[in-house]
Amino acid sequence: MLETMKKLLEEELKIDPATVTEDAELSADLGINSIELANLIMICEEKFDITIDDDDIHKLVTVGDVVEYLESLQ
Repeated sequence: MLETMKKLLEEELKIDPATVTEDAELSADLGINSIELANLIMICEEKFDITIDDDDIHKLVTVGDVVEYLESLQ
């Protein structure tokens, strides 16, 4: 799932996959703003055919958080 997330971040948000680690913070380390985060959430929902609860979005701080969250829904 981490490799899938790296590819998704590279293709959709033009983020260098070399900077994407499980510990990388979406905002602080990767520079993802709130609009890009909302876009990423929508892309993940479509790609993985899931629904991410609005209350859970604030829990997604690192790439690892996103990976773990997505894995828990599958």
